[in-house]
Amino acid sequence: MGTYLNPDNSKFQETVNSDIYVDKTGLLRYTNSVIHTLQKYICVSRPRRFGKSVTAAMLSAYYSCGCDSEALFSSFEIAQDSKFHRYLNQYDTLFLNMQEFLSQTSNISEMLTLIRKSILWDLLEEYPDFRYFDHTNLPRTMQDIYHNTKRPFIIIIDEWDCIFREFKTDRTSQECYLDFLRDLLKDKSYIHLVYMTGILPIKKYGTHSALNMFDEFSMIEPGPLAPYVGFTEEEVSALCITYQMELEEVKSWYDGYSFPDTPSVYNPRSVVSCMRFGKIANYWNQTETFEALKVYIDLNFDGLKDDILSMLAGETVPVNTGSFENDMTTFRAEDDVLTLLIHLGYLGYDSLSKCVFIPNSEVRTEYVNSISVSDWGEVSKALKNSADTLNAIWQNRPDQVAQAMKEAHFETSHIQYNDENALSYTVSLALYAARNFYTIYREFPSGKGFADLVFIPKKQFSDKPALVVELKWNKSACGAIAQIKEKNYCKSLEDYQGNLLLVGINYDTKNKEHSCKIETFIK
Repeated sequence: MGTYLNPDNSKFQETVNSDIYVDKTGLLRYTNSVIHTLQKYICVSRPRRFGKSVTAAMLSAYYSCGCDSEALFSSFEIAQDSKFHRYLNQYDTLFLNMQEFLSQTSNISEMLTLIRKSILWDLLEEYPDFRYFDHTNLPRTMQDIYHNTKRPFIIIIDEWDCIFREFKTDRTSQECYLDFLRDLLKDKSYIHLVYMTGILPIKKYGTHSALNMFDEFSMIEPGPLAPYVGFTEEEVSALCITYQMELEEVKSWYDGYSFPDTPSVYNPRSVVSCMRFGKIANYWNQTETFEALKVYIDLNFDGLKDDILSMLAGETVPVNTGSFENDMTTFRAEDDVLTLLIHLGYLGYDSLSKCVFIPNSEVRTEYVNSISVSDWGEVSKALKNSADTLNAIWQNRPDQVAQAMKEAHFETSHIQYNDENALSYTVSLALYAARNFYTIYREFPSGKGFADLVFIPKKQFSDKPALVVELKWNKSACGAIAQIKEKNYCKSLEDYQGNLLLVGINYDTKNKEHSCKIETFIK
């Protein structure tokens, strides 16, 4: 047992010992099914804090012949599989965290030298007595060991793409790294499985597609590994029962990643923190500031800011993911930026409609934080002032609300400010802070029709009034209030009678002014 060769199972044991461990050992069924086949090369890309390293540690604990993990896995799903014992702790396993090697060196040449020396140190200590063709040549040494032992290797690489994140513009270093991986991994009889994990899919380099033997499972195409991207609805529902949390609240904050056979996928880091601390909050940004998002949404591509605003208002945006070159610097068009944001977890992707969207409240907060400190003019100002606008509604100050709507008024290339639907975008922007207190519904069925916007207080804010908002175009705010009453839009909100505000908002295209009227609903 060495540092990198045949590690023990302590990393996975630590995960299992934690307050919350959600059983994801079913993934091993897939990896077992492709061992020693043409599909033995697996590259899994996920956003930060989506359990990539935990999964890598699980695979190492299962396959490494440097430990006995039968008891560790005995209570988990994979133990019920007929092939459980066939592969358990049967392989010479190399577990490499590339970020570790990168942090100890100053350039790619030093890093690759350190990797070779580190692996060879373990190999030659474990197998000192064989006759080696060249004990300084890593692939030849692994081939010699396999020839003598007949025990194949499984290679697990965590943070495989750190080079492309740290050396973003250094193509020479990137190609050198790809060449190293190709020489180590491709067409080698001593390898029966390779599992790589990182944030980015494999870099496209034309003739330098050195790792084209890999099957890739990404946030765009997770394939059969979709249930292992994050936590599923069933898994989160069980945690909510155990920790007495409201599923709908947890869902609105941490769900939103969706795949054809797995319609609800939650951010695992955030769900675990929410359960442990008993509080809905933004946990994802504790590991990285919103500046990382700000860099990309501030790029000067036509339509990018308009589309971000549309998605903030709840819309979806078409995207072509095919031109993305799987790096953080090559952006030819807006679609490349949006595709990167999918891989980073800042956007969800619908593979059927080929559209992107902001997946949940936690991520939406990241966008608001980024825009608030960006030079987005009145949009930035409106987001900063949204809490004041909400207070103005609560305190029945319609003139202040109307002024806030004027400041939040924006027009995009594809959302012209000429109808009530566009006005709802302005209201969503001006009242962004309401998302902290309310569940917001558009076209809410009630009475004899549909209210434009209904704000239902979250359970922990039951002291706040519910809001029914009706929008008008070239009519009057008073007329909006009258329609709420006439069509009995409050019928389905009887629980809030006495604690319900009616809000009418009108936009006059002649004088380009917004008006507002607020009434307390009395039965």
